[in-house]
Amino acid sequence: MEDRHVMECLGMSKVIIENGKVTVIDGPRIKFCPLFKKYRNIDEITEEIVKSNIEFRIESFGMCSQDREIRMKDFLSFGISEILSSALKKGIIDAAVIAADGCGTVVVTEPEIVQGLGGRISGLCGTSPIESVIEGVGRENVLDPDTASIDMVGGVRKAKSMGYRTIATTIVSAKEASILREEFGDSVVIAAVHTSCMSHDDARTAFDVCDLVTACASETVREESRRRDVVTAGNKVPVYGVSEMGKRLVMMRLEETGKEPWNGKDPEDPPRPLI
Repeated sequence: MEDRHVMECLGMSKVIIENGKVTVIDGPRIKFCPLFKKYRNIDEITEEIVKSNIEFRIESFGMCSQDREIRMKDFLSFGISEILSSALKKGIIDAAVIAADGCGTVVVTEPEIVQGLGGRISGLCGTSPIESVIEGVGRENVLDPDTASIDMVGGVRKAKSMGYRTIATTIVSAKEASILREEFGDSVVIAAVHTSCMSHDDARTAFDVCDLVTACASETVREESRRRDVVTAGNKVPVYGVSEMGKRLVMMRLEETGKEPWNGKDPEDPPRPLI
């Protein structure tokens, strides 16, 4: 079986990992990320930085390999995987449908697996099945263990068929979000992620139908957030609580981490350029 994994990450670089070898196809469109500055002291994202970081992930926790670690403890940061992990712990949601390297779309009920899989990757576009990952998360929980396909709508349908009632999922497509909301109503908690390059129309749709929206390096999402009644977490790369459920989840995570909502008009020191 082909071993090929494709991601858009680190400044919207397109990265392909084949048999452990990293290739950067398109270099970063975003040159500065405040989070990489904070945690890695990186002033400018370059192709060399992207390649080095992906190789570090493969070496440190086995990303896209048979050595993939699938569990991770909460380290008190703030992102969608952290919010969903906390929501599972508190019983606010019954399951989370996420996409990860080595298994594709998977139904998860363990907070440490949500964090371990989702908190360590971003912008997954495609992946190949890795047996150790599939067995680790439970073959019965994987949407398609033969292909590791990414299909969040299909994943939520699977979670529903397994008897879970309130299900959270991450989406990158406003169209997917609309389908989910129409089909499942308020029984699905929708988080829009990887929103860089989102169109104005899609940004409006995301705020209309999603519960949580991440700002990433999106100019349109930031513009739309100013027109909405949201709870904002983070002063650099914000997460917006949009619906009442979304606001509840953001406030829950803020309380856990001992932080306050960001009340400024615009985030400080955003990614550059916004796209």
